Amino acid sequence: MSPEEQTVQQQVAASGSSFYYAFLFLPAPRRAAITAFYAFCRQIDDVVDETTDLGVAQTKLEWWRAEVARTFAGQAQHPVMRALAPHLGIYGIESRHLLAVIDGCQMDLDQSRYLDFANLSTYCHLVAGIVGEVSARIFGQTQEATTAYAHTLGRALQLTNIVRDVGEDAMRGRIYLPINELQQFNVKAHELIKRGQGAVEPDFETRFVALMRFQIDRAQATYDLALSLLPAADKRAQKPGLMMASIYRTLLHEIANDPVLVLTQRVSLTPLRKFWLAWKVQALGRL
Repeated sequence: MSPEEQTVQQQVAASGSSFYYAFLFLPAPRRAAITAFYAFCRQIDDVVDETTDLGVAQTKLEWWRAEVARTFAGQAQHPVMRALAPHLGIYGIESRHLLAVIDGCQMDLDQSRYLDFANLSTYCHLVAGIVGEVSARIFGQTQEATTAYAHTLGRALQLTNIVRDVGEDAMRGRIYLPINELQQFNVKAHELIKRGQGAVEPDFETRFVALMRFQIDRAQATYDLALSLLPAADKRAQKPGLMMASIYRTLLHEIANDPVLVLTQRVSLTPLRKFWLAWKVQALGRL
């Protein structure tokens, strides 16, 4: 393992991400590839989350676009890209895949609201559907139909992230819940930004819970659709994705018990519980 690969693996392990538990059961070459790809996605995501100056963030994304071109020309500069480069040809990862992830984060710079679910779906396609496609290739996809499953699962995972991060995103002035759905449940943007505290109407929690249950039900339905699209021939190879589905669906159940919690804290599962859920899929084939 190269120094770059060691650094990337250590960073992903230290992040505490649920993805880490799904990667544990992969053979070493595939684990190295998916870890490097995940690290790339984190680098791009961090541009938006950790850079407050929009001009600086835009410059960084442009640098990453150029870095993608350099990487496919055999001249990668960033340690993450040097770790990812050896795996690109092996797993059919193309520059369009990496650029799509950057384009998704570009949307974060260009807008902080989404008019409707169709608009949000475009964002989810770029930052999660494409990620699902690349992940499926690395895991060992053999069936063309698995791509549709992977895209749908990626969207389901992203919808779960949106539900989980409502409070954190609102603190940054970002609301990913579609505007027309806020209107449908009579939840005001300023109420989310205030995180349900201060000058909000007494029935805010009732309205907010109804909105969140709608979001949770849609995410769960998206998992159901994804699983229905997975060809039986690829089910064994795609176990890491199924592990993620199990972990994230369990997280949704936890949030559904008290949706208001997402406004003030990050609802999460313990590392032991994540490992147990991943192991059940690996050993027993059960979600």
